[in-house]
Amino acid sequence: MKKHLSYLAALLLILSASPLLSAPSLKVQTNQEDATYKTGDTVVFHVRLSDSEDPGGSVNFVLSEDGFNELKKGKVHLKDGTATIEGSMGKPGFLRCVASYKPAQGKTLTAVGAAAISPLQIKASLPVPDDFDEFWAKQKQRLAGIPMKATRTAVTSKDADCFDTQITCLGKPVSGYLALPKNAKAKGHPIILWVHGAGVRSSSLGNAVQGARNGMISMDINAHGIPNGKPGKFYQDLSKGELKTYRHDGREDRETIYFNGMFLRLVRAIDYLTSLPEWDGRTVAVIGHSQGGLQALVAGGIDPRVTFIGSGVPAGCDHSGNAADRISGWPKIVPMVDGKPDPKVLEATRYIDAVNFANRCKAEAIMSVGFIDPVCPPTSCYAAYNQLKGPKTVLNEPAMAHAAPAHIKDAFLKAVIKHAGR
Repeated sequence: MKKHLSYLAALLLILSASPLLSAPSLKVQTNQEDATYKTGDTVVFHVRLSDSEDPGGSVNFVLSEDGFNELKKGKVHLKDGTATIEGSMGKPGFLRCVASYKPAQGKTLTAVGAAAISPLQIKASLPVPDDFDEFWAKQKQRLAGIPMKATRTAVTSKDADCFDTQITCLGKPVSGYLALPKNAKAKGHPIILWVHGAGVRSSSLGNAVQGARNGMISMDINAHGIPNGKPGKFYQDLSKGELKTYRHDGREDRETIYFNGMFLRLVRAIDYLTSLPEWDGRTVAVIGHSQGGLQALVAGGIDPRVTFIGSGVPAGCDHSGNAADRISGWPKIVPMVDGKPDPKVLEATRYIDAVNFANRCKAEAIMSVGFIDPVCPPTSCYAAYNQLKGPKTVLNEPAMAHAAPAHIKDAFLKAVIKHAGR
């Protein structure tokens, strides 16, 4: 027994004295910290292989226009685990570098880096349709013909007065959690509306309460007008069934496209919130990320009552990107036919493009952009950002893919609180 214990002690001593080997990793980053350059500048990407037993070998790379048009590919050799890759772009956009390394043993390592090339000069791929405003005015008229009735069911919360709330709308109702500050005062509180990313889920009571804690009339609505607080299987079944293809449903016609109903629910939610006696009569904020970022942009463009939007890595931007030979945003709604965008879908989706709503948005805005985001590519996000007409701030994240990290959410909340105190 003593021998066995002595052996274990010796083994532990050896392990504690020896450096633990980490898994090898590959990283790509630009030679400028902000990863922002001008058109025609030479961008230098530094490639670093770390924690590898063999710091030599070679790295394959591909440079592209934000993952769309390939510009250059090749191979560079590592020296002491490092190498450089150079490239440039002759037009505004994002230069994306994908590097891969195959170790002697194990899986191929892949890393992505990107550089913004004169991003404030990225334009919309197509102009706003001539009858864009007329079309949405008619949609809002249709909505106005539906009497607004709200059903509120109290929900327990120690921090706010909360209600599971449904509001009549065209088609599916607005469905969300409403939270009012404790002892809310008449005409004493700004409005914040939280909107959801892609997928099928219940509204978030936590989001609603967060806004109320900060003194706001706060409502979190789900994207589909579905019941809240159901078991997980309820939402899974919808996701696999009725709502499985919602992203592309009805895309051949601007009247039937799925997002038409989603956007009108934004207007009806604002109709209801601004009817509450507790509203201060001044501030209406809408915040969301991804598909929620799309909805925030839409709310700011479709409804002049909106005074502030927070749009994180927004989806739904520049659907017509392929028509300009560049990448388009999620959900890649326009199919390609014989190498060209489907003309019918292309025309219909111009009326739900966040870029065109941004062109009408005069609200204060804050937007986050991930330079290596493959879902909502930065080129498409900037196409929308550059159309915004009011005061605006962009949070550039060179190393971020598709995400809504805590520091971004905190920045949005601080910005809206500051705005509400204007």
